[in-house]
Amino acid sequence: MSNIDEFVKWIDECDNIVFFGGAGVSTESGIPDFRSPDGLYNQKYKYPPETIISHSFYQRNPEEFYRFYKDKMLYPDARPGVTHKALANLEKQGKLKAVITQNIDGLHQMAGSNNVIELHGSVLRNYCEKCHKFYDLNYIVASEGIPYCECGGRIKPDVVLYEEGLDENNISEAIRYIKNAQMLIVGGTSLGVYPAAGLIDYYRGDKLVLINKSATPYDGQADLLINEPLANVFERFSK
Repeated sequence: MSNIDEFVKWIDECDNIVFFGGAGVSTESGIPDFRSPDGLYNQKYKYPPETIISHSFYQRNPEEFYRFYKDKMLYPDARPGVTHKALANLEKQGKLKAVITQNIDGLHQMAGSNNVIELHGSVLRNYCEKCHKFYDLNYIVASEGIPYCECGGRIKPDVVLYEEGLDENNISEAIRYIKNAQMLIVGGTSLGVYPAAGLIDYYRGDKLVLINKSATPYDGQADLLINEPLANVFERFSK
């Protein structure tokens, strides 16, 4: 039996599944990841991407921040891929209890997933720093330079920048789902970003599945390891 056949068998047997995903989930939707050879971290800019999307840089140089952010982090035309659709279907069947994502693109919800914990926020939500009025993605895309609210305040995306902490409620919820999961599927993440990667240490079961094209620091802990593109693994659940 292949690893993918084993994976399908486990899904058939389980009714309390949690999915923890990273950038690899959205690459099939045309959104590049950060750490692959052609990812954002390996492209050349005036400043390193990690610097530009940090809290202090945003405060110090919002114009340069927004130039990079709009150019490289917003994909308004992206649509859900095979994995997003498969996870939404598994939730509808009552098998998948939560999606915990490091992505900020909102594609899980677009695919139909309802219980999504966004560890790093979402580009779809933007707020005035002064009056807290909400603005959608289209407003940011259409704005020139730094987006401003009608009250004159600067608008900030609801995404977790470098140097900013994760939302405590999201962390608590993620831990609760992972602790209670019968099966934990970790997909499309190098598991190199903390504190998010450390969340899988809370899993107590015996069905930890790691699906990633390259090796991760947690490979030795996996009960099932699949080094394949996510779409190849999830395609039979996406219809």
